[in-house]
Amino acid sequence: MTQKKPWGGRFGQATNELVEDFTESISFDHRLSHYDIRGSIAHARMLEKVAVLTGEEADAIENGLRKIDEEITAGQFEWSTQLEDVHMNIEAALSKRIGEAGKKLHTGRSRNDQVATDLRLYLRDTCDELDERLTDLQGALLKLANHEAKTIMPGYTHLQVAQPVTIGHHLLAWIEMLQRDRERLSDCRKRINVMPLGSAALAGTSFPIDREFCAELLGFSRPSRNSLDAVSDRDFVIEYANACSLIAMHLSRFCEELVLWASESYQFIEIGDAFCTGSSIMPQKKNPDIAELIRGKSGSVIGHLVSLLVLMKGQPLAYNRDNQEDKIPVFSITDTVCQSLAVFAAMVPEIKFNRERTRTAASKGYATATDLADYLVRRNIPFRDAHEVVGKAVSRAIEKSCDLSELSLTELQEFSPMIEEDVFPAMTLEGSVNARAHMGGTAPKRVLEALAAAKKMIAEPA
Repeated sequence: MTQKKPWGGRFGQATNELVEDFTESISFDHRLSHYDIRGSIAHARMLEKVAVLTGEEADAIENGLRKIDEEITAGQFEWSTQLEDVHMNIEAALSKRIGEAGKKLHTGRSRNDQVATDLRLYLRDTCDELDERLTDLQGALLKLANHEAKTIMPGYTHLQVAQPVTIGHHLLAWIEMLQRDRERLSDCRKRINVMPLGSAALAGTSFPIDREFCAELLGFSRPSRNSLDAVSDRDFVIEYANACSLIAMHLSRFCEELVLWASESYQFIEIGDAFCTGSSIMPQKKNPDIAELIRGKSGSVIGHLVSLLVLMKGQPLAYNRDNQEDKIPVFSITDTVCQSLAVFAAMVPEIKFNRERTRTAASKGYATATDLADYLVRRNIPFRDAHEVVGKAVSRAIEKSCDLSELSLTELQEFSPMIEEDVFPAMTLEGSVNARAHMGGTAPKRVLEALAAAKKMIAEPA
């Protein structure tokens, strides 16, 4: 049976069936139902406060909406595509349940400000959830970094061995990246937390509404300042998508390193069996598929960010139906990033480092060459001259297929008479990392201090 559209008074012809299917959004925006009901209850109480609704009408609306919310939560609510979206489905169900009072709920508002409010309420909660998941991952990394605070591994630039670092220092870099993600979400949440409700379709309403009261009921920091902007703005959605894209990009980078480290060529780590899969044809294989999937899923998150930017770029003021298309990207981004963070956090405790292998790798590639240059600079040799001296020493070591530290003192002195016996401790892996004892350096004592500071940082709001 065809259901009457709440907006159908002006129309004399039923909506084409193809159009019904093409325009419906209830198949995905039903996820906003809880927020739609919260916003409607606040709106009804505000209308009661300004005497547009009686107390009895507002009570009936709130009680009816709460019962509908219970039915939705229990999976007992019947959604109709003919009613297009979450707002009209709930409003129609309310009017059917409580009669005339239900038809008065929409006084002084439009679906334009209603959906913008719902989306902001949803994203406000989602920012909080993502912050919790980011904190969980930071905590897991913190434990692993504590365990490997003094373990030496090669640091890379251009994927070439550069200088030795500690694994704890490397993992602290990941924690810093995640902290910036938390800060971005926190900053984004401030702009999300502005209430459009009361802007109506685009110009506001002639009813004597109290927007500050409504904002207080819904926990918004303030009402929006301009009704045209409020109903058409999706900057907050794009900003949220951007913050999530950076999270996904960071996770992808982490996973790229895990995939490399787990390979036979590196053998730096062993990932627990519960977070790997095998091959259908090669019995010996243990693939880091979970890390690869997280890396792969980052593409859809970043793609959705681009789609949102393109969605908005040609829209004039004020609201346009194009904006119905913002929901699927937002929901997909949220689901993907939340799940990726949860899986990664669960995987981290199952990562075991091969300390012997990481140390051996750090001893290759002349990782302490800079330490030899620094040694010469301390003997008043200009750095560029020291750089040339060490370059020649590295060439000799390459010819002999040995490490710099394995060259004899006599050989080293061929390149500079300033080199003395005390050079050798400076060219050890421990000597190299211990020498970098400034704030932010890789020296184990500094890493332990940074870990303590990170623990405090993670416990505090971003």
